[in-house]
Amino acid sequence: MGNFGASLGFKLTEMGHEVIAVDKRQDRVEAIKDRMTFAICLDSTNPAAVKNLPVEESDVVIVAIGEDEGSSILTTALIKQNNPKRLISRAITVLHHNVLEAMGVDEIIHPEEEAAYRLAKRLELKQIIDSFEISEKYSIYEITVPEELVGKTIGESAFRQQFGMNIITIIRKKRRKNILGVTREVRDSIGVVTPETMLETGDLLVVFSKKEDLDSFLKGRV
Repeated sequence: MGNFGASLGFKLTEMGHEVIAVDKRQDRVEAIKDRMTFAICLDSTNPAAVKNLPVEESDVVIVAIGEDEGSSILTTALIKQNNPKRLISRAITVLHHNVLEAMGVDEIIHPEEEAAYRLAKRLELKQIIDSFEISEKYSIYEITVPEELVGKTIGESAFRQQFGMNIITIIRKKRRKNILGVTREVRDSIGVVTPETMLETGDLLVVFSKKEDLDSFLKGRV
């Protein structure tokens, strides 16, 4: 329950998931217990203690331990022995990653690197708002609509034919009342787009693209 683990747990809990948060430090457990479904003070490097966790019954187990690579590796090994349905482990260094990979961990995440990459892309290509990597070649990007395409339809813009990009949806500003009756501006998806969908000022395009195709498309527009 460091910064990454706690933030992830809070977000999953807010999304309606049942989250069991584990940390060996009582002060961390006390700090987060009111924002998680359950919070347990437990040493995850202790085999007997790990056996008391509902590993097999959980949809996913996430080992979010950061700098203490030894604890991360031992915890991951103990979790694997208890037959998780899905196991995700965090790696900090290349060696850490290689050890987890050698242990047969299929899902290894690098949150710091991923956040840095996404920020770097936003700084390099200013029209990128956010990105999500699907594979080495393909990503999903959220980009602002170029001014020269405002007023054109998706069909007229020929994203797929000219640029090799597919628009998944468009995020657009809307006025919406909350439960108190206060109207505020929110961003929401317009759903599935068609060739007749008109592009408007302020639209955020959610596109599926090769990195080099998006780079080529945006570099002439920044």
